[in-house]
Amino acid sequence: MASIGDILELEKLEKDIFRGAVHPSVLERTFGGQVAGQSLVSAVRTVDEEFRVHSLHGYFLRPGNPSAPTVYLVDRIRDGRSFCTRHVTGIQDGNAIFTMSASFHTADTGIEHHVTMPSAPEPEELVDAQTIEEFAATELYQEWKDWDVRIVPADSTDRIPGIAAQQRVWMRYREKLPDDPVFHVCTLAYLSDMTLLGASKVPHRGVVTQTASLDHAMWFLRPFRADEWLLYDQTSPSAGFGRALTQGRMFDRKGSMVAAVVQEGLTRGQRDQGRRGIETGNLA
Repeated sequence: MASIGDILELEKLEKDIFRGAVHPSVLERTFGGQVAGQSLVSAVRTVDEEFRVHSLHGYFLRPGNPSAPTVYLVDRIRDGRSFCTRHVTGIQDGNAIFTMSASFHTADTGIEHHVTMPSAPEPEELVDAQTIEEFAATELYQEWKDWDVRIVPADSTDRIPGIAAQQRVWMRYREKLPDDPVFHVCTLAYLSDMTLLGASKVPHRGVVTQTASLDHAMWFLRPFRADEWLLYDQTSPSAGFGRALTQGRMFDRKGSMVAAVVQEGLTRGQRDQGRRGIETGNLA
């Protein structure tokens, strides 16, 4: 499998036009986090260095073909003194497969607070998912072998009253990454699609569904490193009509909230039992 550095390396074809290379993959459809991460890289390359991405909102329009390159077209929507906005469209074979708006902001000062990190066992106390046979044999874990993923057992998770579904996962990239903060932000965009939709399946273990990311929103709140442990606190407040809403909060080891994620995903019943569902980040 390709490293995250290879995945996020884009070729510039023309001003505001970039292309992602084809990388080996065991998935039938391109992993959603890869498309989101590459889209963000293309947007970042069109803004001045003093601007840092603080949010993105994307829609997965069509399944991506992992054996074909994706071209990213960037529109410069706004360039202001404190904020700038970019719109990115990912294209394969003449069709849009993903669209994203990304907002960038220069550093400001103001009020500051954040929620307390929920309790969880230390990651060193948990099992590396790659060593669990049932997980290591799946396509997704072959795709994610460079990620250290450690699932917090349900009996070690403080249940939040009134929350329909929740799970917590420690994650980090196994190898040391470049120090560039922008690289870590784009890496986190990739990571954010991992396991999140699986939170909706926690109360429905054993139920076969066709799953895929539909839309994805993310806010980057504080500096972090993706090669250091991050606790991904995930909940699913609602599922119905073949879709599930999921939410995630990411905390660093010190307890600072570094990012927030909201995603809606397809979770409809399997229409054809002989056809594998589209998996783009489902742990369950």
